[in-house]
Amino acid sequence: MNITGKTRITGLFGYPVEHTLSPAMHNAAFEHLGLDYCYLPFLVHPNSLGKAVDSIRALSMAGVNVTVPHKEAVISFLNDVNEEACFIGAVNTVVNREGRLTGYNTDGRGFMRSLEENGIPVAGNKVLVVGAGGASRAVGYYISEKAASLAIHDIDRNKLHKLVSDLSNIRKNVMALTQIDDPAGFDIIINATPLGLKKGDPSPVDISALSPTQTVCDLIYKRTSLLDLAAQKGCRTMDGLGMLLWQGVLAFELWTSVSPPVDIMRTALFKAMR
Repeated sequence: MNITGKTRITGLFGYPVEHTLSPAMHNAAFEHLGLDYCYLPFLVHPNSLGKAVDSIRALSMAGVNVTVPHKEAVISFLNDVNEEACFIGAVNTVVNREGRLTGYNTDGRGFMRSLEENGIPVAGNKVLVVGAGGASRAVGYYISEKAASLAIHDIDRNKLHKLVSDLSNIRKNVMALTQIDDPAGFDIIINATPLGLKKGDPSPVDISALSPTQTVCDLIYKRTSLLDLAAQKGCRTMDGLGMLLWQGVLAFELWTSVSPPVDIMRTALFKAMR
């Protein structure tokens, strides 16, 4: 990569960021297209988030991705937030247009593109999402638009009922589950919790109740024990790598107004995971 006096900077604000695969994905796309951009990870402590956002303007950066734990907190430092991100209450992409910062959320659309790419239909199906955090909000916003029904479960009852209440203002097919009595009653099950990141984490659903007619998705982009065990039961499975890819594709387009080479980005992700 050739850094010049005209190079536009993009990057990732998070805490931590050491694990990120995004620089490999975006820089491979910039290089392939010959765009004078680069993507860098920035370790931003929560206490420094406001200063970090100010630096986007001060350094004339093209924009950034935003990850844990800043997706909600960043909103108060932006000039504008688009309708989708405003409803979700979280931003994962910031675009700098002549010093005016606008927040977007590409996570939900990225997940839907991943489902589509894998030939997993949502329309007419019963869907269960486990977790009521920011990822669940982003996914639920789009899933509820197409699914026959969307059930959401979380052990945090306040978060659960707040999310279901918010979605119910725009959809009529969303319900809260305080416990999952019958996971076999859903066509698609989506894990939107961190369970599975660490070895020994409990399963978010009762694997023994699953059947080969079901699809199990995990928003975690590495292969988790949930997916391995679901596959052993004959279920169709999908990890979160496709969501990571497609949310990145959409962010790339927002920064550059150019369609990126998806296959190049996908290959870079696979290489970075080795």
